Amino acid sequence: ETSFSNMAASNHWKKISAAVKFVSKDVSNQERARLEAIDAQHELLVNEIEATDAPLGPVCRAVYDNEGHETFLEKLNTRIRNHDRDIERMCNHHYQGFIDSITELLKVRSEAVKLQSLVTESNAVLQESSKELVKKSEELLQCRRIQKNITSATESLSLCLPVLEMYIKLKEQMDQKRYYPALKTLEQLEHTYLPRVSRYRFSRIMADAIPRLRESIKDASMSDLKDFLESIRKHSERIGEHAMSHALKQKDLDRVLVRKYLMKKSGNKKVQEEKKEEEEDTNPFGTEDEDDDDDDEDEDEERSAQDMIDFSPVYRCMHIYSVLGAREQFENYYRKQRRKQARLALQPQSNMHETLQGCKSYFHQIIGFFVVEDTVMNTTQGLVSRQFMDELWDMALSKIIAVLRTHSAYCTDATLMLEIKNLIVLFSDTLAGYGFPVSQLYDLLMEIRDQYNEILMKRWLQIFREILESDTCAPLCVADKEEYSEIIRSFPYKDEALEKEEFPKRFPFSGSVPQVYKQIKEFAYACIKFSEDLNLSHTEIDDMVRKSTNLLLTRTLSGCLTSHIKKQTLGMAELVQISINTTHLETACVYLEDFISNMTGAVGDSVHTARLQGTNTFKDTRQEAESQIYTKLNTKIDEFLDLAHYNWTLQEPRGHASGYLMDLIAFLQSTFAVFTNLPGKVAQTACMSACKHLASSLMTFLLDNEVRQVSMGALQQFNLDVIQCEQFVDSEPVPGFKDGALQMTFVELRQLLDLFMAWDWSLYLSDYGRERSKYVRVHPSTAITILEKMREADKKKNLFALKKNERDRRKLLDAVLKQLRQLVNGGSNRIQE
Repeated sequence: ETSFSNMAASNHWKKISAAVKFVSKDVSNQERARLEAIDAQHELLVNEIEATDAPLGPVCRAVYDNEGHETFLEKLNTRIRNHDRDIERMCNHHYQGFIDSITELLKVRSEAVKLQSLVTESNAVLQESSKELVKKSEELLQCRRIQKNITSATESLSLCLPVLEMYIKLKEQMDQKRYYPALKTLEQLEHTYLPRVSRYRFSRIMADAIPRLRESIKDASMSDLKDFLESIRKHSERIGEHAMSHALKQKDLDRVLVRKYLMKKSGNKKVQEEKKEEEEDTNPFGTEDEDDDDDDEDEDEERSAQDMIDFSPVYRCMHIYSVLGAREQFENYYRKQRRKQARLALQPQSNMHETLQGCKSYFHQIIGFFVVEDTVMNTTQGLVSRQFMDELWDMALSKIIAVLRTHSAYCTDATLMLEIKNLIVLFSDTLAGYGFPVSQLYDLLMEIRDQYNEILMKRWLQIFREILESDTCAPLCVADKEEYSEIIRSFPYKDEALEKEEFPKRFPFSGSVPQVYKQIKEFAYACIKFSEDLNLSHTEIDDMVRKSTNLLLTRTLSGCLTSHIKKQTLGMAELVQISINTTHLETACVYLEDFISNMTGAVGDSVHTARLQGTNTFKDTRQEAESQIYTKLNTKIDEFLDLAHYNWTLQEPRGHASGYLMDLIAFLQSTFAVFTNLPGKVAQTACMSACKHLASSLMTFLLDNEVRQVSMGALQQFNLDVIQCEQFVDSEPVPGFKDGALQMTFVELRQLLDLFMAWDWSLYLSDYGRERSKYVRVHPSTAITILEKMREADKKKNLFALKKNERDRRKLLDAVLKQLRQLVNGGSNRIQE
């Protein structure tokens, strides 16, 4: 390696020497004076040449610039020779190594030849192989050009692709009816993406289609809104039913709390049970069929109107029209359509009053409508304003009231009317929960209450008639303790003597009394059922129930009793029993008042409660029954009297009273025996009336204008009948009369007959006008009538065949007649014989 380095250095210097010689030819000799200076410079340059590997151009230029190139050349040669000597010494020192290296080099040469051969072969193989590579390289270049084109196309597509994607997205949103996002996408497409590809023709096509797309979105959203409005009209009933069910559930929860409070406060167990039954009956939705669907309805109860109905078409259409600047047009259209639908929902079925389901459907439609509007009002900004909602409700309220007033007037079923009332209350509570004023509906319920009471009156009129028709009008008899306890529970009656009696026991009243009392309570209960949930105080409810009960007593029950009493088929015993019944019903009115107070909870407000008019009603009815008793008794007496047949020309009496009269007295005795349960005054009045009527009828027999003649024998026979009547009144058929009070009914007849039997005309005429006259009750006109009839009877006798005393009697009769006529005509106040 060292030898190779020296050789390289030698070659290098040779090259330098040649270059210097070439340069020195053109350099002139320098002055010898400058040789020394130049020599030092040349030494420096030689050292620089040896030390640096840089190009020699600058050194050569420096040599030529100094014009001492020959000197430099000599200096350089000298240095070369020095180096050659060094090299030779080194070569001599390393000659054997050099020989060895040459030998090795020769060996390497042969190997190099072999290597060259191998390289040549490898090159041939490489060239052969590289043909395919070149081909592939050309293909690669082509692919690179294609790739460049693709990249350019990709860049263009990457610019256009978002536009196309937005357009596809727009189409998908329109197909999915997502019109509001589609409108937003259209805005982005128009203002953001299309300007980026404005140089492409398809962008202009899209830009031209944008107005049409906007219009189609607007039309599509309006179409969806119309479908929504049609759908909401069909589903309003379901929404209303759900809202009412939810309100009813809340109401039932409140009622349970109230019932617990009332059960603690009230001591009347029956009232508690009735309230509990009432709560079970007030549910207008509580049917057996609905109980089977409870599991399905539980899911609906937790759902709101927004859960049941998709309001997105409204929101979407509103937003779209707002974006398009047509919000006012949309609001006007929506409100106009909803007004039309409100009018349709307020139109009832013609037979709505016939079934509860018809009323339910009507109320469900209305509630569903307003629940939807309330939801829209609360979820949108200004689409449904409070003013618009109030206008709709005012219109609906007036229509609802008119419809309910009309259809309730057609309803004749009290049970259905009560269910309708409960439905109206639930309807009102449901809408009140949404903030609608419903006070007018409660005012309407007050009107319907009067209609309900009238229906109850008609219903109880039939009930009372059936009770009275089926009544046996005989004292109620019970055979065992169970029956006795049942009567005592149903009617407030207590009699210690009756309790001590053995079975069978007989009550003083008939079976209609506990039935009537029970029905009065049922009526009061029916009235209070209607009054509940009307936001009335206990005092108001109590007053209403009492007024309705008073109306039942004074009009319905009184009318039924009066009509029943006036029936011609009723006998004396039935009338007497009716009179006794009214007495016990009158006594029970106090218990009715307590029952109503306990039921209404107005016990503590008794100062403000009205009194029941049942006492006066039963008193009037009893007076009517007593009057009918008197009339019936007199009528029966007339029937016996119609059987009377007097022979007014009888010469001698038969010696006993007339048969009809004996039958009449036997009838009166049996009749007055029935009067033992009547109040003493009533029985006395009946007895007095019968005796007066009998005495008046007997007097009528004597004074009858059709009787032209009356003989003394007929008068004597008539006297026997009057004596029988007097014996009857003396037997005191009804106890309690003052001494002689009943006998006074026949005093006029007795004085008249005594006057004719004794023929004591002188005493009559002399004492006439005196208070203590024996015949003070005999009127002259009455005596004249009978005397004229006796004179007519005497005319048939032959005057010459008469005995002297008979002729004198006739003369006396004429004279008495003359004097009596003078008394009648206002003659002398006193006639002296």
